[in-house]
Amino acid sequence: MAITIAEFILLGLLADWIFKKCKIPGLVGMLLIGVLLGPFVLNMVSPSTLAISSDLRLIALIVILLSAGLELSKKALKRVGMSAVLLASIPPIFEGLAVTACGPYLLGLTYMESAILGSILSAVSLAVVVPMMIHFISEKKGTKKGLPTMNLAASSLNTVFSIVAYSILIGMYAGAKISMTKKLLGIPISITLGVAVGLGIGVLLCYIFKKFNPRATKRAMMVIGISILLTHIEYITENIVPFSGLIAVMTIGFIILEKQEHIAHEISLKMRKIWIFAQILLYVLVGTQVDISVAFKAGLMGTLLIVIGLIARCAATYICILKNDLTMNERHFLAVSQIPKATVQAAIGGAPLLIMQAKGMDTTPGNIILAVAVLSILITAPTGAWLIAIIGEKALKIETSDTDQPSLYRKR
Repeated sequence: MAITIAEFILLGLLADWIFKKCKIPGLVGMLLIGVLLGPFVLNMVSPSTLAISSDLRLIALIVILLSAGLELSKKALKRVGMSAVLLASIPPIFEGLAVTACGPYLLGLTYMESAILGSILSAVSLAVVVPMMIHFISEKKGTKKGLPTMNLAASSLNTVFSIVAYSILIGMYAGAKISMTKKLLGIPISITLGVAVGLGIGVLLCYIFKKFNPRATKRAMMVIGISILLTHIEYITENIVPFSGLIAVMTIGFIILEKQEHIAHEISLKMRKIWIFAQILLYVLVGTQVDISVAFKAGLMGTLLIVIGLIARCAATYICILKNDLTMNERHFLAVSQIPKATVQAAIGGAPLLIMQAKGMDTTPGNIILAVAVLSILITAPTGAWLIAIIGEKALKIETSDTDQPSLYRKR
């Protein structure tokens, strides 16, 4: 396993450097390295590494969400609150409905199977979007109108929304007795509990930091450790009470920023250093989940379905921000930020197939859903990242006034 991780680091860094030289986001190169080294191409990844792949990806995702929380100032969130909620819910609904409507005609799925596929495709990739938004915030681009912050909040809420929608649909499809009302109510409950738990833990951590004054490295390790436990608690309690561990993780960072800004700044610097390593693991390991041969089975019709879904999603994005005081380039930026898919699709794209196998059902729809999910990663992750980088550089203006910036970046 150690040798595999060493290969990930060296080849990931090389790919990152080469792609950035070509004006392409480095994460695209890391994803391709993962695809190349993965079990479906060269098969150079040790089985022990693949066995803990999901855990390593989760830790990397936690690092990125903590970093995001440490960028979410109260002032910025107030400015983008309702817009973020709309972006988190309306575009994925449009995309899901478009996939549901077209799936039977393009792929021969039933409407229910198409709806399951739509719920999987409706999640925007935290792994792609969040780091890029943090990068824009660190460069003070678009922060006056809070556009990167809007995307940070919307992408996190979108993930919760899509996973809940998927769980409802797959439960109904598999014949499980499920209360749709209960599940739908679970969305606001999950978010509210996540915020409440994150708030409580954030306040407690601030008290500990103030009383015992541990070193910045130990503070960062404490926050990461607690965040990992929170995601595990979400897994334990999923059948008892809905709870979003990922929202709780972001809230912890937000509370630390609001209550102890200088400590938040110190932890944020540590997170950025950790992220240099974590991003390589995240993107390369996501790449190892991509089976190109399966993706090719989706073919032209699968590609067309993905494109139709994205058109519906982008159209809904423009509708959500119709009344916002934004330039056309800024609207384009928010629209393309809805494109990348990777994290959720890699995590649950194969789940319907496993459920169909376990239930003794026809597995053909499961194979089609998996193929389209994998194809969506190959098409949208690199394309979306590239478009966000290109359009973001043009659309987002650098803010020069300290009062316009999230408090973490004000001069001291």
